Amino acid sequence: MLYYVVAIIVIAFLFDFSNGFHDSANSIATVVGTRVLSPFAAVVWAAFFNMAAAFTVGTAVAKTVGSGMINTSIVTPSVVLGGLLGAIIWNIITWLYGLPSSSSHALIGGYAGAAVAKAGWAAVLWGEKWILTLVAIVLSPLIGFALGAALMIAVYWLFQRMSPSRADRTFRALQLVSSALFSLSHGANDAQKTMGIIVGLLVAVQASFATATGWQHHLYVPNANTIPYWVEFGAYIAISSGTLFGGWRIVATMGSRITKLRPVGGFCAETAGALSILLATRFGVPVSTTHTISGAIVGVGATHRLSAVRWGIAGRIVWAWILTIPAAAVMAALSYYVLRVAIAP
Repeated sequence: MLYYVVAIIVIAFLFDFSNGFHDSANSIATVVGTRVLSPFAAVVWAAFFNMAAAFTVGTAVAKTVGSGMINTSIVTPSVVLGGLLGAIIWNIITWLYGLPSSSSHALIGGYAGAAVAKAGWAAVLWGEKWILTLVAIVLSPLIGFALGAALMIAVYWLFQRMSPSRADRTFRALQLVSSALFSLSHGANDAQKTMGIIVGLLVAVQASFATATGWQHHLYVPNANTIPYWVEFGAYIAISSGTLFGGWRIVATMGSRITKLRPVGGFCAETAGALSILLATRFGVPVSTTHTISGAIVGVGATHRLSAVRWGIAGRIVWAWILTIPAAAVMAALSYYVLRVAIAP
């Protein structure tokens, strides 16, 4: 049991790493697309502020994922591992095709799919947390769109007398701030989902470590309201490290192929996305940074003219979002069935 649990924790951190690799491109797409920072400098910038989230936000999202969506009484190590594998497989597929789907919803869908495979639909806690999460899938890009467009209009009105060259210099500086804020919000919401999965695992196997000594005692977690510091910092380190290693293909899609941005547009898109995500984090709602920043970028582009947005690519992204939860759930269910036969229920 010990080695199985430790292996799953390692895989969970690897998923968090892949989340940084896959999703944190959202944090740097606009700042690269506007050429305020080089790709390398932008990645380091985003990774730093992903990690800074560890010291500035709570753990409400982690507690939602750990105990608010799946009946913890049916959770076993194989359910958790099946959920992780389903999410990882979907992440790999969307990364190969350069689609900015949501790692967050892949993880939630995967966790639910594995739980349903074990105990049927009763395993899912159909309540407030699921309602908020599913509503956020629809509303997050719309809120991002509205805020992005509103900020862009407000900025144009407030700075209409400023010369174009001065405006460009001003918003190049301000975009460093907005990019940092968005990276902070990304770390604040996304890293906590992995924390919740790990805590759910440790609560499920608490009896095995209740009397453990030495380092194994740190694996004992009595309930999902307790987030050990090593889990919290491990998740933030993993997602920050993932940011340092890439997501370049997704950067290309997000930063320039949806719509062309200038520094003022990048500032408005990142600020709109960050505000939306930080609000959701405050209330413990797991949202998609991808959904939110995409909506904000489209909103900014649409203030120029609707033809400035490349709606065909935006449409591909929407289809990837719609498919993420059910596709990850199916893959997780299949993974659980394999694990049940090969290892343990």
